Amino acid sequence: MNIDTETIRHAVQPLNGSPADYDGLLELCANARVVLIGEATHGTHEFYSIRCAATVRLLSELGFHGVAIEADWPDTWRLNRFVKGVDEHETASDALAGFRRFPQWMWRNSDILDFAGWMLDHNSRFAGASSKRGIYGLDIYSLNESMKAVIDYLTHKDPAAAREFSHRYACFDHFGGDVRKYGLFTGTGAAKGCENEVVGALAELRRSRASYLAMDGHAAEEDFFQAERNANVVADAEKYYRTMLRGDVQSWNLRDRHMVDTLLALMDHLDRIHEKSRLVIWAHNSHVGNAQATEMSKRGEVNIGQLCRERFGNEAVLIGFTTYAGTVTAASQWDGPAEHMELRPALPQSIESVFHHSEIPSFWLDFKSQPAIANMLREPVLERAVGVIYSPETERRSHYFKASVPDQFDAVFHIDTTRAVEPLERTALWQPGELEETYPTGL
Repeated sequence: MNIDTETIRHAVQPLNGSPADYDGLLELCANARVVLIGEATHGTHEFYSIRCAATVRLLSELGFHGVAIEADWPDTWRLNRFVKGVDEHETASDALAGFRRFPQWMWRNSDILDFAGWMLDHNSRFAGASSKRGIYGLDIYSLNESMKAVIDYLTHKDPAAAREFSHRYACFDHFGGDVRKYGLFTGTGAAKGCENEVVGALAELRRSRASYLAMDGHAAEEDFFQAERNANVVADAEKYYRTMLRGDVQSWNLRDRHMVDTLLALMDHLDRIHEKSRLVIWAHNSHVGNAQATEMSKRGEVNIGQLCRERFGNEAVLIGFTTYAGTVTAASQWDGPAEHMELRPALPQSIESVFHHSEIPSFWLDFKSQPAIANMLREPVLERAVGVIYSPETERRSHYFKASVPDQFDAVFHIDTTRAVEPLERTALWQPGELEETYPTGL
């Protein structure tokens, strides 16, 4: 890999910690319908804080209508109600209490707490409830919570239907609410699945839409929409858990296609209010970057970035993040406690190492406006991805893949040395060397 570090140094925009750091991003996103902003780990403070600051400008200056995040629909709906001022008795911390599923720190952290407070304040400027900007979940994991949400909705709207749906969803009772157990027994053919029941329930709810919306008003439509989305989660999650334990391409693709289907349904819903809705999407780099530019494509995997590029063309802007070293919040194993971990310096020949040798602590690099840099970096190189688990002892195998970064992203933020995001609840294993300065300054 022949890289001219001096050329990179002169092409990037150093970050100075001011709102002007995002002028280039706003220019890039001026005509976008969707802006996908990633993260190279699920536990880095700077990724969260920069993503929040950039989104503040997208919402307040370019008129974007909300944020869709890599989180479960029912948990995020509670946060959505808070930022729209619907549940006035709740605090921002209360609104984040729904994020109980591992990894809790991914959304229950100090940066999200501050952003929720900003959104509540921002929404106070809009007179009508339908004009307020929202936060919505895209993910697929909330089978049990989504079933409960559907039945709760029907209990108030149509008690007879609530009893019918309870009967349909009782199919899962044989597995004690354990989705992994459901996947194990149905995926191996040891037990009959619940596909017919959940697909039938979704179809029945959609057939009843007109009668449930007979009461006019935005609130009635919002309530039905959240119930319909939860019923859709149940249908897709049932299929996902039947395939998940195989660990193959099918489960990955099902999850990302579900997230894009949810995004498109959300945009259709918002189009009825805003005519041409625009959304910011927050998810990991592995979901946000175009899969066709990475090793994922060779495995037959697709992701949100690729599907949005296919759907929206140049109206989809894909933004990535990289870091060279520092600390990170992650777990050593699935369902493990949050740990404050050292992030090893990036491997030689990685894109992170290339950016590190520019000797600029943090910067923004727009590949669209810098075609010479894009061509220079187009050859596939190693790129690091840390999810909720960090395994430094198997760093190369566990956390690196090859990607053509300028084809994967339209632009990237690089922060050379980063620090761990601060969970709202510290565990015994989350003990930084010195007091972190990321604790929330807002609500």
